[in-house]
This record gives sequence, structure tokens and C-alpha cells, in this order.
Amino acid sequence: MEEVLLRITKNPAQCGGRPCIRGMRIRVIDVLQLLAAGLTKEQVLSELPDLETEDIQACLLYAAKWLDHPVV
Repeated sequence: MEEVLLRITKNPAQCGGRPCIRGMRIRVIDVLQLLAAGLTKEQVLSELPDLETEDIQACLLYAAKWLDHPVV
């Protein structure tokens, strides 16, 4: 499962350093917002044809890990 996270890349010179998919200019937040707007995985893949199913999985896992931290 952690292997899928390798699809998420960060580059300070690209998209303001925001996490992207496989070095492309498709940000994790773009994928998450489409899913939050109610699009299915198939619709997201249609909207962003350079994406693969594993990229969507990586975005969801990245978001889950980013939010999972203890509050002291």
C-alpha cells in the first residue's frame, strides 16, 4: 500500500511545491476536489486522461495519511 504513495511527487518549482501525481501538473487537491464534487473514479479518469486508477488511490491514501496525526 505504501508503494502507491510513490506516485505522489513534490517539486518546489512545480505547482508551488504542492503534491502532484507522478511529476505531472495534476495536483492531488485537483483529484480530491473532483471526487468531493461527486464525480466517480471513472469520471475523474475521463476528465484527466493522463491519470491511472492507482493515481486516484494514491491521492486518497496521501490525504488519509496527511490527516492522521495525534493532537496534543
